[in-house]
Amino acid sequence: MAYTWKPAGRNLYEIRDRKTGAVKWTATRVDLVFGSNSILRAYAEVYAQDDAREKFVADFVAAWTKVMNADRFDLK
Repeated sequence: MAYTWKPAGRNLYEIRDRKTGAVKWTATRVDLVFGSNSILRAYAEVYAQDDAREKFVADFVAAWTKVMNADRFDLK
């Protein structure tokens, strides 16, 4: 690996070149999560599109309903 990750604060990391020690990039924990998880990043990219508002709302409502009804045995 050409880089090392060093904490630079409570929620900030510096990506440093191993040879020179120079800071190449900075990243938050959220940046690292989205950068390391391709599936999560793909979902975020779909819902972040300008025309995806209705899709996000519909998918969120469907997921919320599924979770809220998961233990409602009186509905079956």
